[in-house]
Amino acid sequence: MTEIDMVRNSPRRTRPYIEDSYGIPEDFSGMLDWDHVESRVAPARNYWLATVTRDGRPHARPVWGVWLDGSLHFGGGRRTRKAENLERDPRVSIHLEDGWDVVIIEGRAEEVLDPETQERLDDVYEAKYGMRHGTPVWRVVPSKVFAWTNFPVDTTCWRFD
Repeated sequence: MTEIDMVRNSPRRTRPYIEDSYGIPEDFSGMLDWDHVESRVAPARNYWLATVTRDGRPHARPVWGVWLDGSLHFGGGRRTRKAENLERDPRVSIHLEDGWDVVIIEGRAEEVLDPETQERLDDVYEAKYGMRHGTPVWRVVPSKVFAWTNFPVDTTCWRFD
């Protein structure tokens, strides 16, 4: 993602819409910064990916991924269930393994087809996991991102319009 894309697609930071009984503060003090999301997502080894099956059921699997140009990228074999699901319906939810220091990304996955970007992704993937990934790889294009470390005090939502 270029700097122009980041400005054009910069998220609005707000509180999530959650039932009042959860105690989400009404003011914006104490919310997390976007740097928190990047600092948690980039170094994580494993991510949980949920896709949508042909009959509408959720399909969750752990995946490896890399953070590049402000986006999370993950891969998988062309004939895997997740690849088949994404071919038909690109909606995804992806999150870290930690249930206390939480980051959840909701959006859609788009396949990376540019050879130059694929080469850069392979370089980052090799540095992180000790092997090159190859194709296919998808980039997560977020619509919403949720994060918290002290629920409900710092619960934060970023909305991408």
